[in-house]
Amino acid sequence: MKREISIFFTALMYYTRIPCPGWVVYQESYLHQATRYFPFIGWLIGFFAGLLFLAASYLFGTALGIILSMAGSILLTGAFHEDGFADACDGFGGGWTKERILEIMKDSRVGTYGVVGLILILAVKFFSLQQMVSNSMQPLVLLLLFMTAHALSRFVASTFLFTHTYVRLSEDSKVKPVAQGGEKHNFFIGAALAFIPLLTLLYFTGKPLLITVLLPLYLLKLYLGRYFTKWIGGYTGDSLGATQQVCEVLIYLTFIVLWKFT
Repeated sequence: MKREISIFFTALMYYTRIPCPGWVVYQESYLHQATRYFPFIGWLIGFFAGLLFLAASYLFGTALGIILSMAGSILLTGAFHEDGFADACDGFGGGWTKERILEIMKDSRVGTYGVVGLILILAVKFFSLQQMVSNSMQPLVLLLLFMTAHALSRFVASTFLFTHTYVRLSEDSKVKPVAQGGEKHNFFIGAALAFIPLLTLLYFTGKPLLITVLLPLYLLKLYLGRYFTKWIGGYTGDSLGATQQVCEVLIYLTFIVLWKFT
């Protein structure tokens, strides 16, 4: 039990800025196992973002509520995934060989592709959330929407550990360590944790067709998997961050469409 608790806190320590007990010590083996809690981290981030939106929108209005919610989730994760998305934009946008792409992604500086990419994806996220909350949803439904988006997007990103090869610039590279070589039981535990918020959302909304959000997510995973493999031969930590960000936005967009026609 203590080992399992340590694995959970390893996930919390690595993927968020939430303080952990002092006795938790980072171990690489724990990080590999912590993959199964990645969607649960999405529960926490999504719940916090949704709660912050509800409070801020009540006090300041919808637009400021969304901005503060986005800022809160970014602060809570230390811009972990946004940083990966920006690096991926720079790498795949500015590099034409595997070595050059990986070299650019390794660089901590953000280039034009990264800046433009971040502006665009944050803008799409803002207006998607604005459109979503304009549907006069109940507070509980909004919380579940946030939790579903954060949990599912993180699960899709984590599936690369089970389906693709981790790539690094060199064998001795220590830049942005990431869990590798996922085990099957971690996949199924992660899937269960990812689907719980979605199934709960279906129950409270009475809209079973919302489950079709899984189809565009699956197609996006296939596309990104082929794209990453074509250019760099697998995935990197930045690839996972980019996947999470794109999937989160795709979930919001899909929910907008499904909400309109169901």
